[in-house]
Amino acid sequence: MSATAPPASVTPPLPPSLPGTPPPNTPPRKPGSPLAGFFIDLGIAIATLLGLSMISGVLWGMYRAVEVVRDQGPDAAAAAMQQVGQPGALAQILMALFATGGAALIVYFLRRSATPAERAQSWQAARQPSTWGWTLLVAACVVVGSNLISWLAKLAGSEPVPTNLALMEQSLAHFPWFLALFAIVLAPAYEELLFRRVLFGRLWQAGRPWLGLLLSSLAFALIHEVPGTSDNGPLEIAQLWLVYGGMGAAFAWLYQRTGTLWAPIAAHALNNAIALAALVFFGMH
Repeated sequence: MSATAPPASVTPPLPPSLPGTPPPNTPPRKPGSPLAGFFIDLGIAIATLLGLSMISGVLWGMYRAVEVVRDQGPDAAAAAMQQVGQPGALAQILMALFATGGAALIVYFLRRSATPAERAQSWQAARQPSTWGWTLLVAACVVVGSNLISWLAKLAGSEPVPTNLALMEQSLAHFPWFLALFAIVLAPAYEELLFRRVLFGRLWQAGRPWLGLLLSSLAFALIHEVPGTSDNGPLEIAQLWLVYGGMGAAFAWLYQRTGTLWAPIAAHALNNAIALAALVFFGMH
């Protein structure tokens, strides 16, 4: 499942009146291929995410090493690295927040920051009652669609375990309120900022929304279920990609339909809240 909700300065433009036409009062687009721009954005995001992940891992390792030496004395320094161990659930969530949230903010401000006109148009769209009707509808469709895919796959003998399930269960047992804050507020905000505003938004503005929807949804699925990081087989991974990719496509469509990033952020938050409630009351199975 897989930053607090971004301030008004990160809100997006309304959809253009004609495909490929920029919103009013926006500067002319720079020449160049929008598809190349998409992959540049994605490459910067991945490199930044990996770099911040490494930094957060090093900082956590240094912190744990200092704790071990402090508890056991200076003579234990040689054995400190063997006792550092793996990051706990809280440390992993904070590292994810630092790395992925930081990558989203850096790419946004570096590549796709909103103009004052875009921010004003987004707030105008957010004040429309229809925006929130569409948000509720899309959130409901995502929940129903995801469960339908899981039910059909279960009939076929496929029951994948999401990579982040163990982390969610540990977090729920030890700090449920922080997990709720992370899953319902922070993660939806920075994920929508990266995948919908930056990646999908670039191709949408260039008049190629369907290509943007496809590529950004694929990237969204891949970052949530990386092959080789779990015991899931190819069929199970494909099922999870279908669920996450469908979710990403629905949120991209909602963004385009309403013209405000607050709509997919809210739909994403609702989806995560329902998933978290299901984990609390029913468990995974």
